Amino acid sequence: MITTKANDCHTIGGFYGVDGKKLQRQYRDYLSEFKQWKDKPHAKEWLVFPQNIGKRLSIDETALSKGELYTIVTNKSAKGKKGAIVAIMAGTKVEPIIEQLLKIPYSKRSKVKEITLDMANSMKVIVKKCFPKAIQVTDRFHVQKLALEALQDIRIKHRWEAIDQDNDQIKEARIKQKQYQPEIFSNGDY
Repeated sequence: MITTKANDCHTIGGFYGVDGKKLQRQYRDYLSEFKQWKDKPHAKEWLVFPQNIGKRLSIDETALSKGELYTIVTNKSAKGKKGAIVAIMAGTKVEPIIEQLLKIPYSKRSKVKEITLDMANSMKVIVKKCFPKAIQVTDRFHVQKLALEALQDIRIKHRWEAIDQDNDQIKEARIKQKQYQPEIFSNGDY
């Protein structure tokens, strides 16, 4: 096994004395053609891949790192694999996102039959403008969340009503100078 002194250099796996930072720079600057990448000037703001568009898309906002928000359009048929990303744009503001998505030719955008989105009005506006022939489908996770929140509100409301009823019965028992006996249900609860 090859050993190196801790401060000699950054190594990849500690083998052969390869300087990892130098190798990374060499790859980026000379081997990868990164400097000649046509999208490099705007890549931090937006990337659009019209060739990845399909009949069924999703659009959503997400925080990738350090709280930075991005809007991402994906092709559902790719199932998260190669060719899934149709567009990724920094931010969630409607106008800049529409501007970038309109760079996809209308002939491709008009082939989109369905687009899944959350309930944000901004996403609805983007989809209506950029994919006018697509049916908008609300993503099931947001529907489930709303249903569970509504159910929780009802449960809390009924619980407070039961507490108020118990309190009224306790007060009534005190007035009549009787001991309060809560109703015991068949399941043992009261």
